[in-house]
Amino acid sequence: MKRLLNIKVLAFLKLVRIENLIMIAATQFLLRYFVLRKILVQHGIQLELDQRLFYLIVLSTVLIAAAGYIINDYFDVKTDLINHPDTVVVDRIIKRRWAIILHLLLTSAGVLIGMYAALKTGYLRLAIFHVAAAILLWFYSTDMKKQLLIGNIVVSLLTAAVAFMPFMFEMGVLRQIYPDFIITFKYAVLSCLKITVVFGIFAFVTSMAREIIKDIEDYKGDEATGGRTMPVVWGIRASKLTAFFLLVITALLLLFAAYNTMRAEQVIFSVPIVYIFLALILPLVILSFYTLSATNSSDFKRASLALKSIMLLGLCYCFIFYYLN
Repeated sequence: MKRLLNIKVLAFLKLVRIENLIMIAATQFLLRYFVLRKILVQHGIQLELDQRLFYLIVLSTVLIAAAGYIINDYFDVKTDLINHPDTVVVDRIIKRRWAIILHLLLTSAGVLIGMYAALKTGYLRLAIFHVAAAILLWFYSTDMKKQLLIGNIVVSLLTAAVAFMPFMFEMGVLRQIYPDFIITFKYAVLSCLKITVVFGIFAFVTSMAREIIKDIEDYKGDEATGGRTMPVVWGIRASKLTAFFLLVITALLLLFAAYNTMRAEQVIFSVPIVYIFLALILPLVILSFYTLSATNSSDFKRASLALKSIMLLGLCYCFIFYYLN
């Protein structure tokens, strides 16, 4: 890994967490084209947000997220040298001044593109997503990350916001075209809102659990650099229990969703229900007990990666929803 990071292009991709950026873009694409479109078409409505504008919204989101990862690593060099010395990019491969320049360029581009897209939809206030994200990511990196719970909540809220953006922009455009859209097509709006909320809650809770698990993994570095994260303040045992309960709560919420699906479809077994049980609930239950029994940094790193995989499987439910629901 250290040898690969000496290649500047790979180092940059590591710095901006390219795999996370792909997942952010995929979230918005899948929710728009595989979830929202299907619900709207079932009610006789077409997607009205211009496709080019939607691409700009996704690009804006990705650029702001990339800038956030850069500034996070910029302020976290000392901690990362303790926790992950072999994967530090800032100050080794990419100089600090270039990290700041890249952050400013990507943030500016992301916010301006987001404001342009919001203006073209007729709802400039929708740019609040982009502006708020840029501001929160800066303060998260400079201060909030080291505080008890605040940093975890901010990241989780931003993760959930990614899922809400396709819905908000699409509804904004539809209201521009059809002034009485919300009243006339209230069942379509409620269906879109309901599924968006489900994805948003799933994103928020799993992200919260993952942030806590990562804090436990990075306990030594945070403690050495004055961090006030949950493991440092409450202890590792309390943090493990918190992550455990968050994972169990997620599994219970999914169980409730599966039960509602059974009632709506009046079947016990169907592909969506089986998928929810086998791809999401069962792995979450297994992971919750694994996290509870984890003892070292490597265990928590594996738990974090496993939860990331479960989040990806949750996103893949969009395909099940579109083709088999």
